[in-house]
Formats: sequence, C-alpha cells, structure tokens
Amino acid sequence: PLRAGFRDHLVRLLSLTAEMSSDLTWLIVRSNSSFLVKRNGVQFSSEPGNLTNKNTFKFSNLANKKAVGLVANPEGGVILSVKSKKGSNARKPASLYNKVTLKKDFRRVAKSISNATAGDYYRPDLKQAALARWSAIHLSQKKAAAGISKKPKAKRGARK
Repeated sequence: PLRAGFRDHLVRLLSLTAEMSSDLTWLIVRSNSSFLVKRNGVQFSSEPGNLTNKNTFKFSNLANKKAVGLVANPEGGVILSVKSKKGSNARKPASLYNKVTLKKDFRRVAKSISNATAGDYYRPDLKQAALARWSAIHLSQKKAAAGISKKPKAKRGARK
C-alpha cells in the first residue's frame, strides 16, 4: 500500500508522461524527482517498478513507455507488472499496468518473467535485471520462511 500523498504524486506524474515523449520526460525527471535518492555521490531511484533502483533512463518506470516491475507478494511469489499496451489506458493510472501474480516454483516464475520481457520482444534489455530481482526476492522469501538459525559457538578450551 502506498502512502496517500505519494500515490497522488505518482498519479500526477503518470498522467503528465502520457502526453510527453519519453526523452522529454526523462530530462525533467532525472534530476528533479521525489523518488531521487543521492548517497555517496551515486544517484538511486525509489520509484516503483525500477528493477535495479538506479536513476537511469533504461530502468526508469516513469520515463519509458514500456516498463517492467517486480514486487514481492506477501503470500509468497512475486507480482509482475507490465505497462499496458493499450493507448486508452495512458491517462488511467489504475489500469495503466497489467499485474500478474506468479506463485509457482523458481524455474516456472523465471520462465514467465523471461517470456514477459524478452519472449514477446517487449523489453529484452530488462530480462537479466528482472531475473536478478526475482532471484533476490525468492532468496529473501526462502530465508523468511525457514527462519535464520545460527550455529552455536563452541566453548573456549573445549576441544574434542
């Protein structure tokens, strides 16, 4: 769930980008965005749908007409969101993304992600980033489900 002010800001940005070219949108958004995070001379982006959280045109969900996003599902698996190809949805933020929940095993979800990005020539350049994100999400869900257990430390001087 997004905060109310954050959601309203995102809706305004998305409605503006429907009318502008992606290059013009990037020129505006790249240095002036509420999603921009600067740490140690590096610029990151906290916008939803950015696969690597880098502030670059390639991964920007706001500037690109075609975007892919992966979010962890609370019940396990991942939610794959792809920008709608229909032009009539450009000004409707609620229906701008086609969202699919993927809950199968690791291999099948990876195949679905690669088909959604590179399989139908949507954004083949984002395939590796999307698969890396899925791998990280899957690993975090496995650790959360199993619980992290530490090995007990050996007592000093107790050798066998």
